[in-house]
Amino acid sequence: MNRAPPPDSQATFGWPFSFALNRLLGAEPRARERLAPFAGETLELRAPLLPALRFVILPGGTLEAGGDEPSVVLNLRAGTVEVAGNPQLGAELMALARGLRWDAEEELSRLVGDVAAHRAMALARSFGAWQADAARRLLETLADYAVEEKRVLVSQTQFAHFAADVVKLREALERLEKRVGRLG
Repeated sequence: MNRAPPPDSQATFGWPFSFALNRLLGAEPRARERLAPFAGETLELRAPLLPALRFVILPGGTLEAGGDEPSVVLNLRAGTVEVAGNPQLGAELMALARGLRWDAEEELSRLVGDVAAHRAMALARSFGAWQADAARRLLETLADYAVEEKRVLVSQTQFAHFAADVVKLREALERLEKRVGRLG
């Protein structure tokens, strides 16, 4: 199921991904059964900042890195997936993507034990939270800089005052137009 690349072949970026996907599929026999009818077809994953990855569907419903012209292309965007090509394969892949879940802690516990896996995953979660917090703070700082220091942007309060002043000016202009209309 999880094959290493032949020694004489050049290692590809897709091989680690196919290994990980096959581990995920290995835990779900039903998912492999659903992919098996598409054996021989190639799918391509495209994601920002990554090269396009191609995988051939093998007869047992597993994947192997490589392949020719893709039958279906999955473009991964922030929060969405665009599917182009074979509609049946695309629909099956989308259904599998919604249903498959990787339990990283369970996988890790098989290698290092339950306690170490739990602690490692807690550390990974806190590291992820720290990264998200750092990104949020950086964006807030950049926004403050753009509003307060460089005056590139306006604050919500300043914008609200400006909008109110525009409304007052429009009302004054309408009153002036009425006066001019009465004089003329």
